[in-house]
Amino acid sequence: MFGLFKKKNSKSEVEAPKVVPLKPIDYPSLVILAWAKAVEGNPDLQKWLLDEGYNELYLSVYAIYLKDEARDWLVENGYAHVMAMIHAAEGNKKARKWLIDNRFETLYHIALAVDHEAESWDWLTKNASRDLLILAQSIQRVKDQIEENHNDPHSFKRDF
Repeated sequence: MFGLFKKKNSKSEVEAPKVVPLKPIDYPSLVILAWAKAVEGNPDLQKWLLDEGYNELYLSVYAIYLKDEARDWLVENGYAHVMAMIHAAEGNKKARKWLIDNRFETLYHIALAVDHEAESWDWLTKNASRDLLILAQSIQRVKDQIEENHNDPHSFKRDF
């Protein structure tokens, strides 16, 4: 039936997972603030991120809004640490552990702050710049709205 149920004959047909090196995510404050506002839904800043070559930040906005294609792109293009932060913000314990094990402490605390962990808000206040606090607040507002929409039968599938 159109080859959909074709059995693979050898182990050589199975590809090993591709290892993609992680790319740096060190941005000026202005870019982080634009990212925060893009997360909140500002279409001009979303377009600006894309036009200025910040594809990873542009697509992370869609990943935050649960878009699988954006999530896959982040992982496949060297931004698995950004995707891990998003997963950790959604309560994924493996993502949280991965962030700590791989020394992404700031991303770890952003994620936990988004998930309403007071200790991580305290850590960010003491150890991160103001723009990262604003980013965490923006992501938190969006994630809270997504959660509220998912719990409201009248808002089903209205994430973005």
